[in-house]
This record gives sequence, structure tokens and C-alpha cells, in this order.
Amino acid sequence: MTNPNDDPLPVEVSSPACSMHEADDAYMGYAGKDELIAFLNALLETEDAVARVTRESANAAGSGPIADLMAAIQKDEAHFCEILTRHIKVLGAIPSPPVGVLYGKAMAVPDLRERIAFLSRGQGWVVRKLREILPRVRDNQLHSDLSEMLRSHEANIALADELAGRAP
Repeated sequence: MTNPNDDPLPVEVSSPACSMHEADDAYMGYAGKDELIAFLNALLETEDAVARVTRESANAAGSGPIADLMAAIQKDEAHFCEILTRHIKVLGAIPSPPVGVLYGKAMAVPDLRERIAFLSRGQGWVVRKLREILPRVRDNQLHSDLSEMLRSHEANIALADELAGRAP
């Protein structure tokens, strides 16, 4: 009779499962730190530009539905600027200087309804970029904040398109 403890062949393991948490995010298929910083800074520049455009557009509109919508979007954009700035700093980077190129382009559109449609297209860019990166964001808090940003932008696009007289 053979003793089960006398097995002469040792079991070899290629890598212990418990060390997976030590693997680099990019290796695991997630966005790496540098990619996230670049992405968050690009979003920050866009959000800051939209916050400024919507504030100035609300002031230009005075009162009424356009002013109300612009003020609501401005509040959302300012909120997300704060969130993005915080995440960039947590990643050990410096946030981009405020105002991306979108600001000048949007302010060059004199008609407020046309400007709203322009901003809605810009918000569409943000939505597409968020949808692309969200499956690759490993950090739970960042994922949650970007998901909130996505939902907010989708809702604002629908409101802006309705106000601008375009079908969603």
C-alpha cells in the first residue's frame, strides 16, 4: 500500500491568485494612471468651458426657460469640475488650466438656441468618451463619479435638445 504523503512530484503553481491585486492596472486591461490623468484633464477642460459658457448664456438670456436650463447645466458642470479636479489630485497630478478650446467656439455662436445645440453636441462628445472609458476604470469611487457624470450629461442633452427644438 502506498502512502498518499509519499507523492514524489511537487505541484507547481505559475502564480498565486492572491497576487493579482498587485498587477498593474494596464496589465489587467484597465486604464493606466497616465491615461486616466490625460482623460480626466481633457474632461476638466471641457467641463470648465461649458460651465463658463452656460453661465454667460444664462446671463444673456436673462430669464425664462433658456436661462433656467443654462443655470442648471452650469451648476452641474461646476460640480463635475470639482470632482474631476479632486480625482486628478488623488492620482498625483496637476489639473489642467481652466477653459478648453470649446469656450471660444461656443461663444462665437451668437444665437442662444444654436449655442445650446452646439453645447449639446459637445456634451455628446463627453458621453461617448465616458462610455468608452467606464469599463476600464478600476477605482470604485472614480467609476461611480464618472457614471454620475454620464447620467447627468445624458439628461442635460435631452433637455437641451428639447429646448433647442430638436428631437432627441
